[in-house]
Amino acid sequence: MKRPTIADIARRAGVSKGAVSYALNGQPGVSEATRQRIVAIAQEIGFNPNSAARALSGASARAVGLTLARPARILSIEPFFMGLISGFEAELAARSYALTLQVVATPEQEVEVYRRWWGERRIDGVIVTDLREDDVRIPVLQQLQLPAVVIGGPGDTGKIAQVWSDDAGAITETVRYLVALGHRRIARVGGLPDLLHTRTRTRAFEDVCTALGLNEAVTMPSDYTGEEGGRATRRLLIGADRPTAIIYDNDVMAVAGLAVAQEMGLAVPGDLSIVAWDDSPLCSLVHPPLTALSRDIAEYGAHAARELLAAIDGKQVSNVEAGTAHLTPRGSTAPPR
Repeated sequence: MKRPTIADIARRAGVSKGAVSYALNGQPGVSEATRQRIVAIAQEIGFNPNSAARALSGASARAVGLTLARPARILSIEPFFMGLISGFEAELAARSYALTLQVVATPEQEVEVYRRWWGERRIDGVIVTDLREDDVRIPVLQQLQLPAVVIGGPGDTGKIAQVWSDDAGAITETVRYLVALGHRRIARVGGLPDLLHTRTRTRAFEDVCTALGLNEAVTMPSDYTGEEGGRATRRLLIGADRPTAIIYDNDVMAVAGLAVAQEMGLAVPGDLSIVAWDDSPLCSLVHPPLTALSRDIAEYGAHAARELLAAIDGKQVSNVEAGTAHLTPRGSTAPPR
């Protein structure tokens, strides 16, 4: 897990370390073509010349990085990430590590942040969230040899370890519970469609509905916000054959869905049953309290942090399946009228 050095650049460029120093510091002694080639290699491997002194000292940054490609307005109301970060902090603080957080717009911008952090010796490793299929971040992290742990999966992350939960099993349990109550028209308001865990949930929802003969089951994509969750709920409920139960991919959208149902004069759970993914205090503060899929989010984050610290220490880490979310029935689910 070696950080990039001037010697690495010199070896790849086929020049001396002195020539690399001249090029990166804008000094004479190398041709313009060689300078451009050296700068390009330095950027590619994540080396930053301003951090050379810290690199020579070999000092640990005593920090772990987390970048999130989510709108900041979503994060401010998302209990899941607050719980996850509290788990990170509890484990990192015990080892005197800091958490460095940056919000970006795209996975490609995440990659640039990784390169900069690693090249500037600001971090010793990263926690990666929101895994995608063919994720552009994974090959870059492996190229940089940056210690990392992925939260989510299972997916193709090469040698990078994953900490994941059985989302397919949880969605299957939920649908079977609703069917046992007597529901036949079940819908789902999903999260961001390009995320791997969203696709996993969607496939599992479709599979269990097909197996149980629920031909009218549908997933409405959304973005985890209350606004979009509410709009998706209205689109589902204005149809002629409206669902009698809806599963939401997070608690914020479920609370918004409850408000829309009440706005349209529907009784919950008499006319509509509601299930929220990832239990939180929000689910117990509304009336009726929401049936939810519960798991210990803080421990989920702490587990990922422990795995990353082990990787930073040079230990071998492997994929770990954390506890599956379990259904906590409350007042928002009942047999349909």
